[in-house]
Amino acid sequence: MSVINSQITVTTLAQLKSKGEPITCLTCYDASFAKLLEIAGVEILLIGDSLGNVIQGHDSTLPVTISNMVYHSACVAKARLRALLIADMPFLSYATPKQALRNAACLLQQGGAHVVKLEGGLEQVETIRHLSNQGVAVCGHLGLLPQSVHKLGGYKVQGRSTEAASELKTTALALEEAGAKLLVLECVPATLAAEISRSLRIPVIGIGAGVDCDGQVLVLYDMLGIRATNAITPRFVKNFLIGQSSIEAAIQAYVIAVKQRQFPALEHCFI
Repeated sequence: MSVINSQITVTTLAQLKSKGEPITCLTCYDASFAKLLEIAGVEILLIGDSLGNVIQGHDSTLPVTISNMVYHSACVAKARLRALLIADMPFLSYATPKQALRNAACLLQQGGAHVVKLEGGLEQVETIRHLSNQGVAVCGHLGLLPQSVHKLGGYKVQGRSTEAASELKTTALALEEAGAKLLVLECVPATLAAEISRSLRIPVIGIGAGVDCDGQVLVLYDMLGIRATNAITPRFVKNFLIGQSSIEAAIQAYVIAVKQRQFPALEHCFI
């Protein structure tokens, strides 16, 4: 496991991919946790719109606004030392390339983010290309799209059929060609995620997508076992606080498990 003492950028992550060293990512919403994640060596802090669930108490990410995202991103940025900060663009904040650029500017200029993440497939190619042409680093997001939960009919594994798998592979390549610097794959079969990871030059960060992605991400509260009483724990989640003496130790255990490709294990994957 290499030790990175300089600022982590998208170039750093590309180098980790080329060396075959897994990239670690966790969601983060405030300065206190940002500091703990930095100490543990987490390379990417994702200011996720999952804050709608774990911070605001909603049953989806849809109520989250761009103002919410700017606020939490700025909180994380104040404690950031080396990690790369990726901020989610919330629901309907990037319906057009012009709107996406305006809101991305808020996240970068006011929120201190380095990269913006948006969900969607071929319909986002024009937006990603527009943002990239204006100097904005973009992370794509394919597979399960939480912002489209009502359209999808719930939180379901994506890409299981031959046709759906082929579409995901084609779309991933299109997002890379449009200028995306990273890609998140959520809830897709592990073999498909491995194939997509090998086919792209950019790093692929998985969540419920198997151990062969270039990196892993979990919602911070999930990996600490902090969930609302009525929430179902997804298959891909592991509680790293079990058996540890502190939150700091749990985060460190996550980093080690990802770096050594011990997480996700088979029981956390989909086939």
